[in-house]
Amino acid sequence: MYALVDCNNFYASCERVFQPKLVGQPIVILSNNDGCIISRSDEAKALGIPMGAPEFKVREELKAKNIKVFSSNYPLYGDLSSRVMKILEGFTPHVEPYSIDEAFMHFDGVNVTDFHDYGLQMKSRILKWLSIPVSVGFADTKALAKVANKIARKFPEKTKGSYVIDTEEKRVKALKWTKIEDVWGIGFRLTKKMKAKNINTAYEFTLPQHEAFIKTTMGVTGMRLKYELEGKSVLTLDNPLEDKKSIAITRSFAGNITTLDEMKERVSTFATVCAEKLRKQKSCCHGVILYLRKDKYKTERARYNFYRMETLPFASNSSITISNLAVKMLKAIFEEGEIYKKAGVIVTDILPENQKQFHLFEEENPKHLKLMQVIDAYYKKTGERKIRLGCQDLQRTWKMKQEHLSKKYTTDFKEILEIPCR
Repeated sequence: MYALVDCNNFYASCERVFQPKLVGQPIVILSNNDGCIISRSDEAKALGIPMGAPEFKVREELKAKNIKVFSSNYPLYGDLSSRVMKILEGFTPHVEPYSIDEAFMHFDGVNVTDFHDYGLQMKSRILKWLSIPVSVGFADTKALAKVANKIARKFPEKTKGSYVIDTEEKRVKALKWTKIEDVWGIGFRLTKKMKAKNINTAYEFTLPQHEAFIKTTMGVTGMRLKYELEGKSVLTLDNPLEDKKSIAITRSFAGNITTLDEMKERVSTFATVCAEKLRKQKSCCHGVILYLRKDKYKTERARYNFYRMETLPFASNSSITISNLAVKMLKAIFEEGEIYKKAGVIVTDILPENQKQFHLFEEENPKHLKLMQVIDAYYKKTGERKIRLGCQDLQRTWKMKQEHLSKKYTTDFKEILEIPCR
């Protein structure tokens, strides 16, 4: 049996942990640089605040409806997420964090007589220890556990936040209730294709007459999803439905960047973070893409987005190699004096570290691997990114517009919660 545990309105819930007066109040969380709304509490949803709306377009509406606005506080969210995962490990040793607010679990070797009650125990413990509300869905496959979780979340009065799909009747009923756009792995583009083929629900996705279409449109991934929805488990823990094909670090700048040196520092930092993410998931990349965007309101040219891609002769996850290539591309397309508002580095053609093909005539300096291991170990031990490349600024951190930022209650001693005692 698999379970999917999903933290309800996670970012908003994290803000409420240390400000309980906000429980029951409408809250929205903004993206980097306070750009768009990326998370809403149920109360904000009920007031009609749209997801993804630019903050400046709904600013007056937020004020008029007395909705509390927060900038993204990822140190706080990340720390509370790791605490949720630790609690889940107390219910089974088989826990796979799927995202910052979701985790898959498996119960091999765990004696559970009533999964619904077990889900309620998880929900109760996380709420009591962290004040984070969660929903729990159980089923024989990961994709069905996702569906079960949505039911638990959608019908809290009937399910109490825990739902189990453990019969064929429940499976069919759940799939007929689930819209195709809500199925795990079916994005916006696939939804349009599915609906054009008259596949409107998860149940219709599993019908035999659509198998050839699914195989042609989605390939192996689609067939895996079909089997999972049929109750045949083909995905195990650490075996995601979709392999990550690229990693992107892009940021809008709070101010303007007009000089090569300043942009080189940013691009090198983005490339370094991409390399760290590759090493963390034990993979390498072949392709590196550099992205620059000028301020479209301050350029006379019609074109303001610029891309450049190059392929490494060998797969790499070295910060030095990827940064050097990104900076080389930057020098080729950067125009001094122009005003840039956004940049990013994207690594593509990702493959597992242990499947790396060695090049006959050209290979990465073997010292890189040992150096990266030392750097990663230092970061893990200290939690500080104090080791940087020469073109990076040691004093500079992610500088973002964060006018509504809450305190880092759990990760910065200077911002720890203060309670007056009298």
